[in-house]
Amino acid sequence: MPNIIEKLWESHVVHRAPDSPDLLYVDFHLLHEGSSPQAFDGLRRSGRRVRRPDLTLATEDHIVPTGTLTYPPRNTTAALLMRTLRANCEEFGITLHPMNSQGQGIVHVIGPELGVTQPGMTVLCGDSHTSTHGAFGALAFGIGTSQVEHVLATQTLAAKKPKTMAVNVLGALPTGATAKDLALYIISQIGSGGAQGHIVEYRGDAIRSLSMEQRMTLCNMSIELGARAGLVGPDETTFDYLRGRSYAPSENQWAAATERWLSFSSDDDSDYDAQIDIDAGEVSPYVTWGTNPSQAAPLSATVPEPDSIANSEERLAADNALKYMDLAPGTPLSAIRVDTVFLGSCTNGRIEDLRAAADILRGRAVASGVRMVVVPGSMAVKADAEAEGLNRVFTDAGAEWRNPGCSLCVGMNDDVLARGQRAASTSNRNFEGRQGKGSRTHLVSPAVAAATAVTGQLTSPDRLAVLA
Repeated sequence: MPNIIEKLWESHVVHRAPDSPDLLYVDFHLLHEGSSPQAFDGLRRSGRRVRRPDLTLATEDHIVPTGTLTYPPRNTTAALLMRTLRANCEEFGITLHPMNSQGQGIVHVIGPELGVTQPGMTVLCGDSHTSTHGAFGALAFGIGTSQVEHVLATQTLAAKKPKTMAVNVLGALPTGATAKDLALYIISQIGSGGAQGHIVEYRGDAIRSLSMEQRMTLCNMSIELGARAGLVGPDETTFDYLRGRSYAPSENQWAAATERWLSFSSDDDSDYDAQIDIDAGEVSPYVTWGTNPSQAAPLSATVPEPDSIANSEERLAADNALKYMDLAPGTPLSAIRVDTVFLGSCTNGRIEDLRAAADILRGRAVASGVRMVVVPGSMAVKADAEAEGLNRVFTDAGAEWRNPGCSLCVGMNDDVLARGQRAASTSNRNFEGRQGKGSRTHLVSPAVAAATAVTGQLTSPDRLAVLA
């Protein structure tokens, strides 16, 4: 029986030929300032227009400053990219959410919150973490700049059909374990290339119990498995989230839309090219110790000894990672001190993430010598947080409350770490220099980020009660 991945793929094939990639129809195309300038230049050179501007949406996120809403920003590169995106969108008739506008935010945050992302769709963007949108039962993946140009011109994409993988998360997550912990656990078990060449469907009772925000976190991290994309089949949780949003079907179209959406779901006996079972009960607060997301362990563990790793390539990678991270084998992960805590990104910058961190910080203070930066994922998230008073919780604790943007997730803007600085980060990648040249990153959940900010060292939230 076909699974949801195969159903989605086949329903979007507009042309197929032997020994050639399939040509897929694209339901929606998201743009940002970082990966689109060359694509628009290519359209001009070829004398083409944007095929479906009504199915295209742009935002400013990667390079925008989060400490100010002043345009143009002082950073000349940021100013150039933002000015270029604005001019391109005006010339080609594309809706843009610029900095300081009501709909602006990180591209993978505003798509879902506007209702742009819906089950059964293909959603593309020139950004690897487009897999976030798969949480809605959509086929969503990142593309390169030349592909961005092709989608703009034709509303199609040439792509080779990937294999399919089911990750069955069995049982229930323990109290205190979050979707971010589950993602890091899965990546540590499968490896950073364990799903290479596949699209992953996450299945099981543990997945069904996750909120949409948590499902987005999990699908966002699918790329760190090496997967082309990740998704979760739609259900009532999906529908409840989408109902009433700007781009969602109207009430008189709702019943037909949900019936169609459910038709894409996998059956219990659907076939996959690969299946992996994960015991949800084994998940606990996780943290990375190395320089890729698979180098992760329970926060209760110690920094591993590379000599204990059987695989020679993994052993060498671990040894190099520990040298870069300046960590000694056997060190308790909970003893590692940090300079900075970052709460935000397309992984964990939604209102639910901010609430989780605020619940821990309420009535507490950020440790002396630690900088905590809180960056909401969108203007809508910022407005909701301020209406709930979460911003005051953060600032009263000594954290910085910023404006929406990718911020410290990626070193493309004013928010970067200095060489040698160490961060607990709710973002998705801990590569060398990801948050600034020579910076050191530990990936954590929002709850662990908040607890770490209080103690100044990597800390599980349940540890705060013991220390009180």
